[in-house]
Amino acid sequence: MQPSVIDWNDVRKHKYGRLSESASQYQEATDILELGHFTWDKYLKETCSVPAPVHCFKQSYTPPSNEFKISMKLEAQDPRNTTSTCIATVVGLTGARLRLRLDGSDNKNDFWRLVDSAEIQPIGNCEKNGGMLQPPLGFRLNASSWPMFLLKTLNGAEMAPIRIFHKEPPSPSHNFFKMGMKLEAVDRKNPHFICPATIGEVRGSEVLVTFDGWRGAFDYWCRFDSRDIFPVGWCSLTGDNLQPPGTKVCVYLNKKGSTGPHLDKKKVQQLPDHFGPARASVVLQQAVQACIDCAYHQKTVFGFLKRGHGGAVISAVFDREQHTLNLPAVNSITYVLRFLEKLCHNLRSDNLFGNQPFTQTHLSLTTAEYSHSHDRYLPGETFALGNSLAQSLEPHSDSMDSTMNPTNLVSTSQNVRTPGYRPLLPSCGLPLSTASAVHRLCSRGSDRYLESRDASRLGGRDPSSWTVEDVMQFVREADPQLGPHADLFRKHEIDGKALLLLRSDMMMKYMGLKLGPALKLSYHIDRLKQGKF
Repeated sequence: MQPSVIDWNDVRKHKYGRLSESASQYQEATDILELGHFTWDKYLKETCSVPAPVHCFKQSYTPPSNEFKISMKLEAQDPRNTTSTCIATVVGLTGARLRLRLDGSDNKNDFWRLVDSAEIQPIGNCEKNGGMLQPPLGFRLNASSWPMFLLKTLNGAEMAPIRIFHKEPPSPSHNFFKMGMKLEAVDRKNPHFICPATIGEVRGSEVLVTFDGWRGAFDYWCRFDSRDIFPVGWCSLTGDNLQPPGTKVCVYLNKKGSTGPHLDKKKVQQLPDHFGPARASVVLQQAVQACIDCAYHQKTVFGFLKRGHGGAVISAVFDREQHTLNLPAVNSITYVLRFLEKLCHNLRSDNLFGNQPFTQTHLSLTTAEYSHSHDRYLPGETFALGNSLAQSLEPHSDSMDSTMNPTNLVSTSQNVRTPGYRPLLPSCGLPLSTASAVHRLCSRGSDRYLESRDASRLGGRDPSSWTVEDVMQFVREADPQLGPHADLFRKHEIDGKALLLLRSDMMMKYMGLKLGPALKLSYHIDRLKQGKF
Protein backbone atom coordinates (compact mmCIF):
# COMPACT_ATOMS: atom_id res chain seq x y z
CA MET A 1 0.00 0.00 0.00
CA GLN A 2 1.34 3.41 -0.98
CA PRO A 3 2.16 5.39 2.22
CA SER A 4 0.77 8.87 2.76
CA VAL A 5 2.84 11.74 1.43
CA ILE A 6 2.98 13.12 4.96
CA ASP A 7 3.43 10.38 7.51
CA TRP A 8 2.23 12.55 10.38
CA ASN A 9 0.42 10.51 12.98
CA ASP A 10 -2.86 12.10 14.09
CA VAL A 11 -2.37 15.13 11.84
CA ARG A 12 -5.52 16.24 10.12
CA LYS A 13 -6.25 18.86 7.52
CA HIS A 14 -5.45 22.23 9.09
CA LYS A 15 -5.87 25.59 7.46
CA TYR A 16 -6.25 28.90 9.23
CA GLY A 17 -7.24 27.12 12.43
CA ARG A 18 -9.91 24.82 10.97
CA LEU A 19 -9.47 21.05 11.22
CA SER A 20 -11.11 18.56 8.87
CA GLU A 21 -13.41 15.91 10.27
CA SER A 22 -11.11 12.99 9.64
CA ALA A 23 -7.62 12.01 8.58
CA SER A 24 -9.09 10.38 5.48
CA GLN A 25 -10.47 13.74 4.36
CA TYR A 26 -7.04 15.24 4.89
CA GLN A 27 -5.44 12.50 2.82
CA GLU A 28 -7.97 12.98 0.04
CA ALA A 29 -7.31 16.72 0.01
CA THR A 30 -3.55 16.10 -0.18
CA ASP A 31 -3.94 13.59 -2.99
CA ILE A 32 -5.87 15.97 -5.24
CA LEU A 33 -3.95 19.12 -4.33
CA GLU A 34 -2.37 20.70 -7.37
CA LEU A 35 -0.10 23.73 -7.16
CA GLY A 36 0.81 24.84 -10.64
CA HIS A 37 0.30 21.24 -11.85
CA PHE A 38 2.64 20.06 -9.09
CA THR A 39 1.57 17.38 -6.63
CA TRP A 40 3.85 15.83 -4.02
CA ASP A 41 2.26 12.40 -4.46
CA LYS A 42 3.06 12.28 -8.16
CA TYR A 43 6.43 13.96 -7.75
CA LEU A 44 7.65 11.53 -5.08
CA LYS A 45 6.58 8.58 -7.22
CA GLU A 46 8.27 9.98 -10.33
CA THR A 47 11.54 10.62 -8.52
CA CYS A 48 11.38 7.57 -6.22
CA SER A 49 12.09 9.97 -3.38
CA VAL A 50 11.38 9.82 0.34
CA PRO A 51 10.03 12.78 2.34
CA ALA A 52 11.91 13.72 5.48
CA PRO A 53 9.93 12.52 8.54
CA VAL A 54 8.20 15.21 10.57
CA HIS A 55 10.39 14.54 13.62
CA CYS A 56 13.36 15.92 11.68
CA PHE A 57 11.96 19.45 11.84
CA LYS A 58 11.58 22.15 14.43
CA GLN A 59 7.96 22.67 13.39
CA SER A 60 4.65 22.02 15.10
CA TYR A 61 3.07 18.66 14.30
CA THR A 62 -0.20 20.54 13.85
CA PRO A 63 0.67 23.81 12.07
CA PRO A 64 -0.37 26.90 14.06
CA SER A 65 -3.28 29.07 12.99
CA ASN A 66 -2.54 32.57 11.73
CA GLU A 67 -4.92 35.12 13.23
CA PHE A 68 -2.69 38.15 12.69
CA LYS A 69 -3.92 41.06 10.58
CA ILE A 70 -2.20 43.61 8.41
CA SER A 71 -1.00 46.68 10.38
CA MET A 72 -0.93 44.89 13.75
CA LYS A 73 2.09 45.80 15.86
CA LEU A 74 4.29 43.51 17.92
CA GLU A 75 7.83 43.21 19.28
CA ALA A 76 10.48 41.47 17.18
CA GLN A 77 14.20 40.87 17.21
CA ASP A 78 16.08 42.96 14.68
CA PRO A 79 17.36 40.28 12.22
CA ARG A 80 20.41 42.45 11.50
CA ASN A 81 21.13 43.04 15.20
CA THR A 82 19.65 40.17 17.19
CA THR A 83 20.51 41.74 20.56
CA SER A 84 17.93 44.49 19.90
CA THR A 85 14.18 44.18 20.37
CA CYS A 86 12.19 46.56 18.16
CA ILE A 87 8.63 47.47 17.25
CA ALA A 88 7.46 45.74 14.08
CA THR A 89 4.36 46.05 11.91
CA VAL A 90 2.69 43.19 10.06
CA VAL A 91 2.79 44.16 6.37
CA GLY A 92 2.04 40.77 4.81
CA LEU A 93 0.49 37.37 5.57
CA THR A 94 0.86 33.97 3.92
CA GLY A 95 0.06 30.62 5.47
CA ALA A 96 1.54 30.50 8.98
CA ARG A 97 4.04 33.27 8.22
CA LEU A 98 4.18 37.04 8.77
CA ARG A 99 5.97 39.64 6.71
CA LEU A 100 7.32 42.18 9.18
CA ARG A 101 8.75 45.67 8.88
CA LEU A 102 10.61 47.30 11.76
CA ASP A 103 9.14 50.70 12.60
CA GLY A 104 11.69 53.34 11.67
CA SER A 105 13.21 51.30 8.82
CA ASP A 106 12.27 51.11 5.15
CA ASN A 107 10.75 48.35 3.03
CA LYS A 108 14.16 47.10 1.90
CA ASN A 109 14.67 45.22 5.15
CA ASP A 110 11.36 43.39 5.51
CA PHE A 111 11.64 39.86 6.88
CA TRP A 112 9.44 36.82 7.48
CA ARG A 113 8.68 34.98 10.71
CA LEU A 114 6.40 32.08 11.63
CA VAL A 115 3.52 32.89 13.95
CA ASP A 116 5.02 30.50 16.52
CA SER A 117 8.50 32.05 16.41
CA ALA A 118 10.11 32.94 19.74
CA GLU A 119 11.54 36.03 18.01
CA ILE A 120 8.15 37.76 18.03
CA GLN A 121 6.27 38.75 21.20
CA PRO A 122 3.32 40.93 22.19
CA ILE A 123 3.90 44.62 22.86
CA GLY A 124 5.04 45.05 26.48
CA ASN A 125 6.97 41.77 26.73
CA CYS A 126 10.37 43.50 26.55
CA GLU A 127 9.56 45.99 29.33
CA LYS A 128 8.00 43.23 31.44
CA ASN A 129 11.33 41.39 31.35
CA GLY A 130 13.39 44.46 32.25
CA GLY A 131 14.51 45.30 28.70
CA MET A 132 14.20 48.41 26.57
CA LEU A 133 12.87 48.72 23.04
CA GLN A 134 15.62 49.82 20.66
CA PRO A 135 15.60 51.61 17.29
CA PRO A 136 16.29 49.26 14.36
CA LEU A 137 19.68 49.14 12.73
CA GLY A 138 19.67 51.92 10.14
CA PHE A 139 17.04 53.98 11.99
CA ARG A 140 16.15 56.76 9.56
CA LEU A 141 15.87 59.54 12.16
CA ASN A 142 18.27 60.94 14.70
CA ALA A 143 18.84 58.48 17.53
CA SER A 144 17.85 61.11 20.09
CA SER A 145 14.36 61.24 18.56
CA TRP A 146 13.69 57.54 19.23
CA PRO A 147 11.67 57.92 22.49
CA MET A 148 9.27 60.41 20.85
CA PHE A 149 9.07 58.26 17.70
CA LEU A 150 8.20 55.24 19.85
CA LEU A 151 5.36 57.11 21.54
CA LYS A 152 3.95 58.27 18.22
CA THR A 153 4.17 54.89 16.48
CA LEU A 154 2.33 53.10 19.31
CA ASN A 155 -0.30 55.82 19.85
CA GLY A 156 -3.63 54.50 18.62
CA ALA A 157 -2.00 51.47 16.91
CA GLU A 158 -3.64 48.03 16.87
CA MET A 159 -1.58 45.77 19.11
CA ALA A 160 -1.50 42.08 18.27
CA PRO A 161 -3.34 40.34 21.16
CA ILE A 162 -1.48 37.85 23.30
CA ARG A 163 -3.88 35.04 22.44
CA ILE A 164 -2.79 34.85 18.76
CA PHE A 165 0.87 34.22 19.61
CA HIS A 166 2.01 30.60 19.78
CA LYS A 167 4.71 28.83 21.74
CA GLU A 168 7.73 27.85 19.64
CA PRO A 169 8.04 24.07 19.16
CA PRO A 170 11.03 22.24 20.67
CA SER A 171 14.08 21.34 18.62
CA PRO A 172 14.67 17.72 17.55
CA SER A 173 17.06 15.89 19.85
CA HIS A 174 19.65 15.71 17.07
CA ASN A 175 20.06 15.87 13.30
CA PHE A 176 17.88 13.11 11.82
CA PHE A 177 18.17 14.26 8.21
CA LYS A 178 19.70 12.03 5.53
CA MET A 179 20.95 12.92 2.10
CA GLY A 180 18.26 12.77 -0.57
CA MET A 181 15.27 13.40 1.71
CA LYS A 182 12.61 15.74 0.33
CA LEU A 183 11.23 18.77 2.12
CA GLU A 184 9.80 22.24 1.60
CA ALA A 185 12.12 25.21 2.20
CA VAL A 186 12.15 28.99 2.16
CA ASP A 187 14.08 30.43 -0.77
CA ARG A 188 16.30 32.81 1.18
CA LYS A 189 16.98 34.95 -1.87
CA ASN A 190 13.22 35.31 -2.36
CA PRO A 191 11.90 34.59 1.13
CA HIS A 192 8.25 34.96 0.18
CA PHE A 193 8.68 31.69 -1.76
CA ILE A 194 8.60 28.18 -0.32
CA CYS A 195 9.85 25.57 -2.79
CA PRO A 196 10.35 21.80 -3.09
CA ALA A 197 13.87 20.95 -1.96
CA THR A 198 16.26 18.07 -1.28
CA ILE A 199 18.82 17.48 1.46
CA GLY A 200 22.01 17.63 -0.61
CA GLU A 201 24.43 16.90 2.22
CA VAL A 202 24.53 16.42 5.99
CA ARG A 203 27.46 17.72 8.00
CA GLY A 204 27.25 17.63 11.78
CA SER A 205 24.39 19.85 12.91
CA GLU A 206 24.00 21.40 9.46
CA VAL A 207 22.26 20.37 6.25
CA LEU A 208 22.63 21.58 2.68
CA VAL A 209 19.26 22.61 1.24
CA THR A 210 19.19 22.27 -2.57
CA PHE A 211 16.21 23.47 -4.59
CA ASP A 212 14.79 20.98 -7.07
CA GLY A 213 15.26 22.01 -10.66
CA TRP A 214 17.17 25.21 -9.95
CA ARG A 215 20.85 25.96 -10.22
CA GLY A 216 23.06 25.83 -7.15
CA ALA A 217 23.10 29.59 -6.60
CA PHE A 218 19.93 29.24 -4.50
CA ASP A 219 21.28 26.45 -2.27
CA TYR A 220 22.22 27.18 1.33
CA TRP A 221 23.48 25.56 4.50
CA CYS A 222 21.39 25.79 7.67
CA ARG A 223 21.07 24.09 11.03
CA PHE A 224 18.85 21.03 11.22
CA ASP A 225 16.50 22.96 13.51
CA SER A 226 16.12 25.95 11.19
CA ARG A 227 12.60 27.41 11.03
CA ASP A 228 13.04 27.91 7.28
CA ILE A 229 12.58 24.23 6.43
CA PHE A 230 9.33 22.26 6.58
CA PRO A 231 7.99 18.73 6.06
CA VAL A 232 6.51 17.77 2.71
CA GLY A 233 2.91 18.98 2.63
CA TRP A 234 3.39 21.90 5.03
CA CYS A 235 2.14 24.48 2.54
CA SER A 236 -0.99 22.50 1.79
CA LEU A 237 -1.78 22.39 5.53
CA THR A 238 -1.17 26.08 6.20
CA GLY A 239 -2.51 27.54 2.97
CA ASP A 240 0.87 28.92 1.93
CA ASN A 241 1.84 28.85 -1.75
CA LEU A 242 4.29 26.12 -2.73
CA GLN A 243 6.26 26.96 -5.85
CA PRO A 244 6.70 24.09 -8.36
CA PRO A 245 10.24 22.78 -8.96
CA GLY A 246 12.27 24.39 -11.71
CA THR A 247 11.74 22.10 -14.69
CA LYS A 248 13.88 23.47 -17.56
CA VAL A 249 17.59 23.32 -17.38
CA CYS A 250 20.23 23.20 -20.06
CA VAL A 251 23.59 21.53 -19.93
CA TYR A 252 26.10 22.85 -22.46
CA LEU A 253 28.78 20.80 -24.20
CA ASN A 254 32.41 21.90 -24.46
CA LYS A 255 33.42 20.66 -27.89
CA LYS A 256 36.85 22.28 -27.61
CA GLY A 257 37.87 20.33 -24.52
CA SER A 258 40.06 17.26 -24.53
CA THR A 259 37.88 14.17 -24.96
CA GLY A 260 40.46 11.82 -23.45
CA PRO A 261 41.33 8.26 -24.52
CA HIS A 262 37.80 6.81 -24.44
CA LEU A 263 35.69 9.22 -26.52
CA ASP A 264 35.88 9.75 -30.28
CA LYS A 265 36.46 13.47 -30.77
CA LYS A 266 34.90 13.42 -34.25
CA LYS A 267 31.68 11.99 -32.85
CA VAL A 268 31.68 14.53 -30.03
CA GLN A 269 31.86 17.31 -32.63
CA GLN A 270 28.64 16.02 -34.16
CA LEU A 271 26.68 16.30 -30.91
CA PRO A 272 24.37 19.26 -30.22
CA ASP A 273 25.79 22.27 -28.37
CA HIS A 274 23.50 21.64 -25.43
CA PHE A 275 21.10 19.10 -23.95
CA GLY A 276 17.72 20.44 -22.90
CA PRO A 277 15.94 22.52 -21.88
CA ALA A 278 14.12 19.69 -20.15
CA ARG A 279 13.72 18.09 -16.75
CA ALA A 280 16.98 17.41 -14.95
CA SER A 281 16.57 13.63 -15.26
CA VAL A 282 16.05 13.92 -19.03
CA VAL A 283 19.08 16.18 -19.47
CA LEU A 284 21.25 13.74 -17.51
CA GLN A 285 20.03 10.81 -19.60
CA GLN A 286 20.78 12.64 -22.86
CA ALA A 287 24.27 13.69 -21.76
CA VAL A 288 25.28 10.25 -20.44
CA GLN A 289 23.82 8.49 -23.47
CA ALA A 290 25.82 10.85 -25.71
CA CYS A 291 29.03 9.84 -23.93
CA ILE A 292 28.23 6.17 -24.50
CA ASP A 293 27.35 6.74 -28.16
CA CYS A 294 30.63 8.61 -28.74
CA ALA A 295 32.81 5.98 -27.06
CA TYR A 296 35.35 3.92 -28.94
CA HIS A 297 34.17 0.99 -26.81
CA GLN A 298 30.72 1.43 -25.25
CA LYS A 299 31.46 -1.29 -22.73
CA THR A 300 34.20 0.86 -21.20
CA VAL A 301 31.97 3.87 -20.55
CA PHE A 302 29.11 1.65 -19.42
CA GLY A 303 31.47 0.06 -16.90
CA PHE A 304 32.09 3.39 -15.20
CA LEU A 305 28.45 3.55 -14.11
CA LYS A 306 26.65 1.77 -11.33
CA ARG A 307 22.99 0.99 -11.35
CA GLY A 308 20.86 3.74 -9.80
CA HIS A 309 17.21 3.92 -8.80
CA GLY A 310 14.34 5.95 -10.14
CA GLY A 311 16.20 7.71 -12.93
CA ALA A 312 16.11 7.53 -16.70
CA VAL A 313 17.42 4.49 -18.62
CA ILE A 314 20.58 4.50 -20.73
CA SER A 315 21.74 1.68 -23.02
CA ALA A 316 24.92 0.38 -24.60
CA VAL A 317 25.70 -2.35 -27.12
CA PHE A 318 28.63 -4.67 -26.48
CA ASP A 319 29.33 -8.40 -26.47
CA ARG A 320 26.65 -8.66 -29.20
CA GLU A 321 23.93 -7.64 -26.75
CA GLN A 322 22.14 -4.49 -25.70
CA HIS A 323 22.61 -3.61 -22.03
CA THR A 324 20.48 -1.13 -20.07
CA LEU A 325 20.98 0.66 -16.78
CA ASN A 326 18.94 3.02 -14.62
CA LEU A 327 20.60 6.30 -13.72
CA PRO A 328 20.01 7.81 -10.26
CA ALA A 329 17.04 10.12 -9.80
CA VAL A 330 18.15 13.75 -10.02
CA ASN A 331 16.07 16.86 -9.54
CA SER A 332 18.44 19.80 -9.95
CA ILE A 333 21.03 21.07 -12.39
CA THR A 334 23.58 21.00 -9.56
CA TYR A 335 23.30 17.22 -9.23
CA VAL A 336 23.40 16.74 -13.00
CA LEU A 337 26.62 18.73 -13.32
CA ARG A 338 28.24 16.97 -10.37
CA PHE A 339 27.39 13.57 -11.84
CA LEU A 340 28.76 14.53 -15.28
CA GLU A 341 31.92 15.99 -13.74
CA LYS A 342 32.66 12.67 -12.05
CA LEU A 343 31.91 10.75 -15.24
CA CYS A 344 34.33 12.96 -17.19
CA HIS A 345 36.96 12.34 -14.54
CA ASN A 346 36.59 8.60 -15.00
CA LEU A 347 36.79 9.09 -18.77
CA ARG A 348 40.05 11.01 -18.25
CA SER A 349 38.67 13.89 -20.29
CA ASP A 350 38.22 17.56 -19.56
CA ASN A 351 34.98 18.42 -17.85
CA LEU A 352 32.92 18.53 -21.04
CA PHE A 353 29.73 19.93 -19.51
CA GLY A 354 28.67 23.19 -17.91
CA ASN A 355 25.65 25.36 -17.19
CA GLN A 356 26.93 28.18 -19.44
CA PRO A 357 27.64 28.16 -23.17
CA PHE A 358 31.29 27.50 -23.98
CA THR A 359 33.08 30.06 -26.15
CA GLN A 360 35.53 29.34 -28.94
CA THR A 361 38.42 30.32 -26.66
CA HIS A 362 37.42 28.08 -23.77
CA LEU A 363 40.47 27.31 -21.63
CA SER A 364 41.28 23.60 -21.51
CA LEU A 365 44.11 21.17 -20.90
CA THR A 366 44.81 18.01 -22.85
CA THR A 367 44.63 14.61 -21.21
CA ALA A 368 48.39 14.26 -21.40
CA GLU A 369 48.88 17.60 -19.66
CA TYR A 370 46.83 16.74 -16.60
CA SER A 371 47.70 13.05 -16.50
CA HIS A 372 51.44 13.63 -16.26
CA SER A 373 51.69 17.05 -14.59
CA HIS A 374 52.64 17.07 -10.90
CA ASP A 375 51.89 20.67 -9.94
CA ARG A 376 49.12 21.93 -12.15
CA TYR A 377 45.68 22.91 -10.94
CA LEU A 378 42.66 22.23 -13.09
CA PRO A 379 39.95 24.88 -12.42
CA GLY A 380 37.15 23.64 -10.22
CA GLU A 381 39.09 20.73 -8.75
CA THR A 382 41.65 20.08 -6.03
CA PHE A 383 44.84 18.06 -6.28
CA ALA A 384 46.37 16.09 -3.44
CA LEU A 385 49.96 17.23 -3.90
CA GLY A 386 52.15 14.89 -1.94
CA ASN A 387 51.77 13.75 1.67
CA SER A 388 51.91 17.23 3.18
CA LEU A 389 48.65 18.31 1.55
CA ALA A 390 46.91 14.96 1.57
CA GLN A 391 46.42 15.22 5.34
CA SER A 392 44.63 18.56 4.95
CA LEU A 393 42.01 17.34 2.51
CA GLU A 394 39.10 15.25 3.69
CA PRO A 395 37.17 13.10 1.21
CA HIS A 396 33.69 14.45 0.69
CA SER A 397 30.72 12.08 0.79
CA ASP A 398 28.54 12.59 -2.22
CA SER A 399 25.34 10.90 -3.33
CA MET A 400 26.77 10.71 -6.83
CA ASP A 401 29.89 8.86 -5.69
CA SER A 402 27.92 5.64 -5.27
CA THR A 403 26.85 5.66 -8.90
CA MET A 404 30.39 5.73 -10.21
CA ASN A 405 32.52 2.60 -10.17
CA PRO A 406 35.60 3.37 -8.06
CA THR A 407 37.54 0.43 -9.47
CA ASN A 408 37.83 2.23 -12.78
CA LEU A 409 39.47 5.35 -11.42
CA VAL A 410 42.94 5.90 -12.88
CA SER A 411 45.80 7.21 -10.79
CA THR A 412 49.12 7.68 -12.51
CA SER A 413 51.27 9.15 -9.75
CA GLN A 414 51.33 10.48 -6.22
CA ASN A 415 49.70 13.66 -7.48
CA VAL A 416 46.18 12.36 -7.98
CA ARG A 417 43.28 14.24 -9.50
CA THR A 418 40.74 13.42 -6.81
CA PRO A 419 36.96 13.63 -7.32
CA GLY A 420 34.78 14.87 -4.52
CA TYR A 421 37.52 16.69 -2.61
CA ARG A 422 36.76 20.15 -1.30
CA PRO A 423 39.46 22.81 -0.91
CA LEU A 424 40.09 23.50 2.77
CA LEU A 425 43.33 25.45 2.56
CA PRO A 426 43.50 29.25 2.33
CA SER A 427 45.53 30.63 -0.53
CA CYS A 428 48.20 31.90 1.83
CA GLY A 429 48.85 28.33 2.97
CA LEU A 430 49.72 26.94 -0.45
CA PRO A 431 53.25 25.70 -1.01
CA LEU A 432 55.24 28.03 -3.23
CA SER A 433 55.49 25.44 -6.01
CA THR A 434 51.71 25.01 -6.06
CA ALA A 435 51.01 28.74 -6.06
CA SER A 436 53.45 29.28 -8.91
CA ALA A 437 51.88 26.43 -10.84
CA VAL A 438 48.45 28.00 -10.49
CA HIS A 439 49.88 31.31 -11.63
CA ARG A 440 51.46 29.68 -14.68
CA LEU A 441 48.21 27.96 -15.59
CA CYS A 442 46.16 31.13 -15.18
CA SER A 443 48.60 33.36 -16.99
CA ARG A 444 49.27 31.03 -19.91
CA GLY A 445 45.66 30.13 -20.65
CA SER A 446 44.17 33.50 -19.81
CA ASP A 447 46.72 35.50 -21.78
CA ARG A 448 45.73 33.56 -24.88
CA TYR A 449 42.10 34.19 -24.12
CA LEU A 450 42.59 37.89 -23.44
CA GLU A 451 44.59 38.35 -26.60
CA SER A 452 42.01 36.66 -28.78
CA ARG A 453 38.77 38.14 -27.46
CA ASP A 454 37.20 41.26 -28.90
CA ALA A 455 37.66 44.60 -27.17
CA SER A 456 35.25 44.86 -24.24
CA ARG A 457 33.01 47.80 -23.56
CA LEU A 458 34.88 48.00 -20.24
CA GLY A 459 38.13 48.78 -22.03
CA GLY A 460 39.66 52.14 -21.09
CA ARG A 461 37.23 52.79 -18.22
CA ASP A 462 38.43 53.27 -14.66
CA PRO A 463 37.57 50.00 -12.85
CA SER A 464 36.68 51.94 -9.69
CA SER A 465 33.75 53.45 -11.62
CA TRP A 466 32.32 50.06 -12.66
CA THR A 467 28.81 49.09 -11.66
CA VAL A 468 27.89 45.64 -10.36
CA GLU A 469 26.85 44.67 -13.90
CA ASP A 470 30.24 45.81 -15.21
CA VAL A 471 31.99 43.65 -12.62
CA MET A 472 29.90 40.65 -13.66
CA GLN A 473 30.88 41.25 -17.29
CA PHE A 474 34.54 41.47 -16.28
CA VAL A 475 34.33 38.10 -14.51
CA ARG A 476 32.68 36.45 -17.52
CA GLU A 477 35.17 37.91 -19.98
CA ALA A 478 38.26 37.30 -17.87
CA ASP A 479 37.80 33.54 -18.17
CA PRO A 480 34.78 31.57 -19.46
CA GLN A 481 35.20 29.03 -16.65
CA LEU A 482 34.54 31.81 -14.13
CA GLY A 483 31.24 32.70 -15.80
CA PRO A 484 29.07 30.57 -13.47
CA HIS A 485 30.40 32.58 -10.51
CA ALA A 486 29.40 35.97 -11.93
CA ASP A 487 26.04 35.97 -10.14
CA LEU A 488 27.82 35.90 -6.78
CA PHE A 489 29.02 39.43 -7.46
CA ARG A 490 25.43 40.59 -7.89
CA LYS A 491 24.38 38.73 -4.75
CA HIS A 492 27.07 40.50 -2.71
CA GLU A 493 26.61 43.81 -4.58
CA ILE A 494 30.27 44.06 -5.53
CA ASP A 495 30.98 47.07 -7.73
CA GLY A 496 34.32 48.20 -9.13
CA LYS A 497 35.61 49.76 -5.92
CA ALA A 498 34.78 46.65 -3.91
CA LEU A 499 36.27 44.39 -6.60
CA LEU A 500 39.67 46.07 -6.32
CA LEU A 501 39.72 45.32 -2.58
CA LEU A 502 38.98 41.59 -2.90
CA ARG A 503 41.55 38.93 -2.00
CA SER A 504 41.34 35.21 -2.55
CA ASP A 505 40.85 34.45 1.16
CA MET A 506 37.98 36.95 1.34
CA MET A 507 36.30 35.39 -1.68
CA MET A 508 36.50 31.95 -0.10
CA LYS A 509 35.35 33.04 3.36
CA TYR A 510 32.59 35.51 2.53
CA MET A 511 31.50 34.56 -0.99
CA GLY A 512 31.78 30.78 -0.63
CA LEU A 513 34.10 30.32 -3.62
CA LYS A 514 36.35 27.31 -3.82
CA LEU A 515 40.10 27.61 -3.88
CA GLY A 516 40.56 27.30 -7.64
CA PRO A 517 38.10 29.98 -8.78
CA ALA A 518 39.22 32.28 -5.96
CA LEU A 519 42.85 32.05 -7.06
CA LYS A 520 41.98 32.64 -10.69
CA LEU A 521 39.81 35.66 -9.84
CA SER A 522 42.55 37.05 -7.60
CA TYR A 523 44.98 36.71 -10.50
CA HIS A 524 42.68 38.61 -12.87
CA ILE A 525 42.03 41.32 -10.28
CA ASP A 526 45.78 41.78 -9.90
CA ARG A 527 46.05 42.13 -13.68
CA LEU A 528 43.27 44.69 -13.58
CA LYS A 529 45.14 46.74 -10.99
CA GLN A 530 48.20 46.64 -13.24
CA GLY A 531 46.16 47.94 -16.17
CA LYS A 532 46.49 44.73 -18.20
CA PHE A 533 42.81 43.97 -18.63
